[in-house]
Amino acid sequence: MPNRIVLKVRGLLAGPSTDNPPLAAMLMIGALFMLGLQDAIIKWTSTGISLWQFQFFRSAFNLMLLTIFVRFVLAGRLTPPIRLWAVMARSLLLCGAMVTFFSGVPFLSLAEIAAGLYVFPLFVGVLSHFVLGEKVGPRRIVAILVGFCGTLMILKPGTDAFTPISLLPVSAGFFYACTILTTRKLCRDESPVTLAMGVAVMFLTLGITGLIVFTPQPWVEQAAAWPYIFTGWSWVDTSVYGVIAFCSVLNLTANISLAKAYQSAEASWLAPFDFSYLIWATFWGFVIWRDLPDAWMFAGMVLIAASGGFVAWRHQQEKQG
Repeated sequence: MPNRIVLKVRGLLAGPSTDNPPLAAMLMIGALFMLGLQDAIIKWTSTGISLWQFQFFRSAFNLMLLTIFVRFVLAGRLTPPIRLWAVMARSLLLCGAMVTFFSGVPFLSLAEIAAGLYVFPLFVGVLSHFVLGEKVGPRRIVAILVGFCGTLMILKPGTDAFTPISLLPVSAGFFYACTILTTRKLCRDESPVTLAMGVAVMFLTLGITGLIVFTPQPWVEQAAAWPYIFTGWSWVDTSVYGVIAFCSVLNLTANISLAKAYQSAEASWLAPFDFSYLIWATFWGFVIWRDLPDAWMFAGMVLIAASGGFVAWRHQQEKQG
């Protein structure tokens, strides 16, 4: 029985030869549930540990878990990258998404961060046209504009509620859209474990770089106002490392699942399922902090989800037609 389980896991983690949309949808929803919980925990720890220290230890745990997994489940056989440069590019884009996403954690609610991030389907629609040369018809253009209006309802530019920090999750959405297109177009045949290993190495490098740059605290005023970004190493209770290890398990499992999901189905088909993160982020924000979106934010989230879903549906219809 254990050997059968190992063989099934190996088969699941191999680069897919055909699409499997139901499996991709299940992997997507489960992964986003775990990422919502992880992000809530990261927000909770952001007052006591810097982003760079957290990423350093989480990536180190990720690499340790991946090494154990490769050794005992994959019998030491880690598939080398088919396109090393593409795996590195994807990892760098995810680093950009991570930094811009988590930079707003101390100042924004989890629902606000999630809503900003989830403009990424709109970016996918735009980039598909300008980068990949795909046709974007007038209906999709209208849907993208509707989603943009939803973003404005959440950001509230021109009001006292607006802050430039609110643009950070939107920037994360841009990087994440680039990651999705890179995964589908350039990394489809890569093993999800190989992709996860590349991300872990890149995040570890980023964490080390941040600790080297910010531990001396060269910017004292910025560190006082924004310690999560502008500080490096600090001594924390050992229980925090247990929390980071738990986040590592969530992060690693979710990232492998997401990579497998995007390899197993069209990104446009998966987009509506991707919006389940908005539900999980709002859920965890309420459970932990009793945060709920206001009427404008909720309406904006609905517009973003509706427009993103329509863009994905139209893309799928055009491919089938």
